[in-house]
Amino acid sequence: MYLKKVEGPRAVTLPNGNVMTRADLPPADTARWVASRKLAVVRGVLYGLVTQGEVCNLYNLSEEEFEEWVRAVSLHGEAALKATALKFYRQP
Repeated sequence: MYLKKVEGPRAVTLPNGNVMTRADLPPADTARWVASRKLAVVRGVLYGLVTQGEVCNLYNLSEEEFEEWVRAVSLHGEAALKATALKFYRQP
């Protein structure tokens, strides 16, 4: 079995004991961003699996959009990432 050479760790252990690998991140061509996929990307960056720059380039996200995801998760949890919940968790 051949492993692709990547910068940084291949896997990280989350605080709840689960192991997250690069395979747990959504595919690069993701068009439909549901809350669980957003959360996987945020966790990958926060726990050091990938860098914010890599994520923004890979998924074609702006820095502001990604920072908004992080802010929403830190303030309100995973529910704030749902598209239908925007009016409840975002302030004008």
